[in-house]
Amino acid sequence: MYRLRVKDVLKERGVTQSWLARNTKVNESMIRRMVHDPNYMPSAATLAQVAKALHVPMEELLEEIPDPPPPFLQQESSEQKQ
Repeated sequence: MYRLRVKDVLKERGVTQSWLARNTKVNESMIRRMVHDPNYMPSAATLAQVAKALHVPMEELLEEIPDPPPPFLQQESSEQKQ
């Protein structure tokens, strides 16, 4: 599972959402969604535009987070604790 880091990268670069929208020609509402919803996954083309404008590799805009265990494993671990 991946999480967007657009908010973090904007802060590191010291630029605003409006600046990013102007420099990528990506709709400001989509930029806002990428900033406020880290689980949102825009298209690869959109991520590429954002990465190019921010002068970072696309990978820097994503953070891999561990997937939750499947439900059957969650049940086993809770039974083992008892």
